Amino acid sequence: MKIFFDGGYRPGGMEYAVVIGGQARIVRDLGPGTSMTAEWLALIAATRAAHEAALTDALLLGDAAAVVAQALGKVRVPPAHVAHFAEWSALPRPPRFQLRHIKRTQNLAGIALARSQEKMSKA
Repeated sequence: MKIFFDGGYRPGGMEYAVVIGGQARIVRDLGPGTSMTAEWLALIAATRAAHEAALTDALLLGDAAAVVAQALGKVRVPPAHVAHFAEWSALPRPPRFQLRHIKRTQNLAGIALARSQEKMSKA
């Protein structure tokens, strides 16, 4: 099953979205931080969602190339995110687990975050 994840930072703080089974889970007000930290929190949440759904096959898709490369061990994890990497690494994963980078325009979680933000600004 495809699971999309995206994190971001707005003036109100960090936020992330995870889309699994066509349902978007958006979490806002995560406090101060950076967009990179929000991306790590999104990856952690997506990995937890895969485990909680008892999936045997999960493909996690995110548009943060740096986070995906760091998680896959392709580049060094900066000191500011070593704790996030350790937390993510310790999480249980489905037997057939993959993590891939995708374009922002393909990321359903990013699209869900943007639409949610548009609705909030109109209210």
